[in-house]
Amino acid sequence: MSRYILAIDQGTSGTKSIVFSLAGHEVASASAPLHTKYTPDGKAEQNPEAIYRSVIDSVAACVRKLETYALIRRGEITCAGIANQRETFVLWDDNGPLYDAVVWQCKRSVDICNELKEAGAEPEIRDRSGLILDPYFSGTKLTSLLRNVPSVRASHDAGDAHFGTVDTWLVHRLTGGRVYATDQTNASRTLLFNIHTLDWDEELAGILGTPLLRLPGVYPSAHQFSESTFEEIFDTPVPITAMIGDSHAALFGERCYQPGEAKATLGTGSSILINAGDTAPSVSPSAMTTIGFGLPGRTDYALEGIVVSAGSVLNWLQRDLALFDDPSRLDEIAHSVVDTGGVYVVPGHAGLGAPFWKMDAKGSIAGLTFGTSKAHIVRAALECIPYQIRSIVDAIAEETGIHCRSIRADGGISRNEFVMQWMADTLGLPVHTFIFPDVTALGAALLAGIGAGIYSGIGEVNSLALAERVRDPAHSGSVETPAQTGYAAWRRHMDHLVSL
Repeated sequence: MSRYILAIDQGTSGTKSIVFSLAGHEVASASAPLHTKYTPDGKAEQNPEAIYRSVIDSVAACVRKLETYALIRRGEITCAGIANQRETFVLWDDNGPLYDAVVWQCKRSVDICNELKEAGAEPEIRDRSGLILDPYFSGTKLTSLLRNVPSVRASHDAGDAHFGTVDTWLVHRLTGGRVYATDQTNASRTLLFNIHTLDWDEELAGILGTPLLRLPGVYPSAHQFSESTFEEIFDTPVPITAMIGDSHAALFGERCYQPGEAKATLGTGSSILINAGDTAPSVSPSAMTTIGFGLPGRTDYALEGIVVSAGSVLNWLQRDLALFDDPSRLDEIAHSVVDTGGVYVVPGHAGLGAPFWKMDAKGSIAGLTFGTSKAHIVRAALECIPYQIRSIVDAIAEETGIHCRSIRADGGISRNEFVMQWMADTLGLPVHTFIFPDVTALGAALLAGIGAGIYSGIGEVNSLALAERVRDPAHSGSVETPAQTGYAAWRRHMDHLVSL
């Protein structure tokens, strides 16, 4: 009997389940949507049971598709891996959820972050957790719930409250409450985890005011977590042999296994993760230290830089300024002019992330003349996406000595040929993209294969023949390429904005 791996990619807007062959090829997939409730005061929440149901529904639909088209039998699925939205968390007791899941986008703890910064707590938090003080991460939003929701506080004080990121909640539900576990990557996004000891940190819990909280066991990303029939979708329980945060799953799926190998996920915003090796790197003011992935006997660290606005700027140009009507024409529009005509887009529309960290910044379009066309502005918006990535790469190299050796791109914008080539030219590095889009799910599948003993380890995974494209950088001898000249000019505009 052939063997296949089920990968579950549980994201903010829905869950996608994909079955992979052992060669890393997609056999079938299916999705289920998930609703997020946003409020005017910046809260973002999801129903914990709806998160779980989206997993069950997507797995069931994927299995039906497999058998409808006689692709494989469900009994041939050997193991499963789960990738999940990282910082979103759930609180529950023996009777069920105590509150809705608090989504990573939620801004309810801005005041708490400011309070902790004013108290001088950030250096200690940064040293232990590798993270900055920001509502993006779970810990301060947990503090907000404990302060403002009496029922949650009462359960916490009684020692009944269980805390878990989405992976923990899912494995708890899939096993009927028998398993309470997470992996190192998800734990490292909570502000409660010490990236040096690879365990929960009592000092961090005390700073955040959560000392009595129940916390799950922490294991490598590839691990025999549990097994489940997924509500009897399968006749016999399927081992769950991997759990990992979604961006980290993409790092693993992109096969960034050596220090300096990086992946950039390009979507509404952007996340770049650079493998930093088996030792936590020195603190970088520009990037966060996190766990890249964990294997039995091996933990790889990573440095992460967050770009706040990438594709969102393009959406704004289309939706509100009507500079183009079809995103599939962006490549054509960019090539319709030889350059930006001296126009530069500063993408501070929602503040600036790494390496600038100026969250009160505003966006701007500089260099406008009466000769400026729509195409110049669109091209400038496209160019600033690789420019932001280079800003992070350069800052990390300067601050930690870790130099980016190669970069792999995924996400919606990675389908834009102009951006991919401009990124190669800007960085002076080859840019790799896989032909298929579901790199996060692939990473979860490959880790599950290692956790189940199907693959012997990274060496075997790295030898899989997966179709990809490579864009080599332009070279002009000792002369800067147009992309590098453009970056230098754009960076001067950025530095001026940040200094204001």
